[in-house]
Amino acid sequence: MTRAIPPRLRDIAYRGFRLPADEAAGVAVGLRGDAGGLRIAEPAGVRPGPAGDGRRYEWGSWTAPPVPVGFPVVEVVPSWTAQTPDGCWIEVELRGWHGDGPATGWYVLGRWAADDRTVRRGSVPGQRDGAARVETDTLAIGEATVTGWQLRVTLLRPAGGGSSPVLRTVGAVATGRAGTAAPAAETSPGATGNAAGGPGSGARDADRPGDARGVVLDVPRYAQRLHGTYPRWGGGGDSWCSPTCTSMVLAFWGVAPPAQRYAWVDPPGPRPVVVHAARHCYDHAYGGAGNWAFNTAYAGLHGVDAFVTRLRSLAEAEAFIAAGIPLVVSAAFRAGEVPGLAYDTRGHLIVLVGFTSDGDPVLNDPYAENDEAVRRIVPRDRFEAVWQRGSGGMAYVIRPAEVTLPPPPAQANW
Repeated sequence: MTRAIPPRLRDIAYRGFRLPADEAAGVAVGLRGDAGGLRIAEPAGVRPGPAGDGRRYEWGSWTAPPVPVGFPVVEVVPSWTAQTPDGCWIEVELRGWHGDGPATGWYVLGRWAADDRTVRRGSVPGQRDGAARVETDTLAIGEATVTGWQLRVTLLRPAGGGSSPVLRTVGAVATGRAGTAAPAAETSPGATGNAAGGPGSGARDADRPGDARGVVLDVPRYAQRLHGTYPRWGGGGDSWCSPTCTSMVLAFWGVAPPAQRYAWVDPPGPRPVVVHAARHCYDHAYGGAGNWAFNTAYAGLHGVDAFVTRLRSLAEAEAFIAAGIPLVVSAAFRAGEVPGLAYDTRGHLIVLVGFTSDGDPVLNDPYAENDEAVRRIVPRDRFEAVWQRGSGGMAYVIRPAEVTLPPPPAQANW
């Protein structure tokens, strides 16, 4: 979760793969495709697990094709959706690419499981060399020249077991350095979502309100601060902005987990579904529930499509609101820097639910004492600045597959 300077002109490109439809684009080892995705067929081998507890796991893998993006990359953030039955897990690796070959080694961006009873999902700290480094959920490029990326996902199940993880989607967003792209162009209505266009061919004027003026989506309001202290999952309410936001968006789409899924929460407290989300988004290595990819992977367990990307401006965000899709965004600011947000944060997740008729953002900010105080309206230019500066315009895009994404810009970042 790195900090970025405020971009006005910035290269951003997202590419996603849906499985099994895109299986042939990459290389599958020990896997087979079915209607649900890719799963282990004849395992490619057996390996130990990450805990050093003597458990052995059969595995198969899918390696995506190299994805050139056409600009010098400074960060890459992967995301995925999958199912992992008890005892199963997946490992997501990423490397930089340039020209005809790899520009870095492989780095592990996550060992993930839907539950935590057998495998403790987590990022992998300590991965740093001259070429690049891993910062929780982000591959930050160092001295290497990187103009593309490649992903590899390994599916693992207990040796001798019959069940298998199922990989549905995987993708990544690559970002260039702020201020180095060519002047931005308008959104191209005929563009397709997986094509990486030329440098800087992305954003409309960030200051100009667009298609979503006066549109406010009816996203339920959840206050994270209603929850007490939960040291086991990142400290509790004051730290749970990300799973609270993810829970709001799942409820908006009508796919929140049923009560029996969180009946284990005892005492249930004011909203046990958020405790459930915090536990199942929790990164045991990072020590918090704010890992970006873990939150979209959790959302994906509920039958929706979900991925992490970056947007260049609120003008791009308006296209999602106009399409009926709320966004979870991350910002960093000091108290008073954005009127209406009277607290300090080095990184905070908020749901963008709409825009006023004047184009100012309407937010569901979970950092509130009660649900009624969650709704806030903030000045457009101030909020855009702290969103772009704080996370480089990061956004979780969560929606049912049948809800169409807006047309992407020519340099597609969704």
